[in-house]
Amino acid sequence: MSRPIRRVVTGHDANGVATVIMDSDATCILSRPNRPGVTLTNLWQNDKMPAAMERHDDPVDGPLKLQPPKNGSVFRIVQFDPENPEELAKLDGKSAFAEMGAGNNVVENARHPFMHRTDSLDYSVILTGEIYMMMDDEEYLLKAGDTVVQQGTNHAWSNRGTEPCQIAFILTDAVK
Repeated sequence: MSRPIRRVVTGHDANGVATVIMDSDATCILSRPNRPGVTLTNLWQNDKMPAAMERHDDPVDGPLKLQPPKNGSVFRIVQFDPENPEELAKLDGKSAFAEMGAGNNVVENARHPFMHRTDSLDYSVILTGEIYMMMDDEEYLLKAGDTVVQQGTNHAWSNRGTEPCQIAFILTDAVK
């Protein structure tokens, strides 16, 4: 189970003074049996560029989708608990991604059941732990503090360690 993630959002009061308008644990969370050990927490999103300022409503209230909104972006933290290879071999990546509106993004017959491709430009920072980023033919061990810029490539995340790994992601809508 992922620890709660505090979200602090700034804005302005009626007099134009800078203030905090939201300060609570994020509530747009997806944790599901089709992808055990992985918890996605959406923190913010926008649906146009340039982004609208001075939002006082919660733009991540609703179902969590993998892709960012058209012409927008999404900011999330994902926790990957250590994988159990025996359990992993029994899982269906396509159905798990379908729950996030992205069943067609799964790479068929890949070496990891959750190999997928997003239609976005993604910026990632490994916050805690370590994780393998699996590509089509290669893999890279990433540790806390490492960053990734992903340009719509096939990939999967594999936590082969003993501690949870948290990654901050900013996904921006992109075209090929």
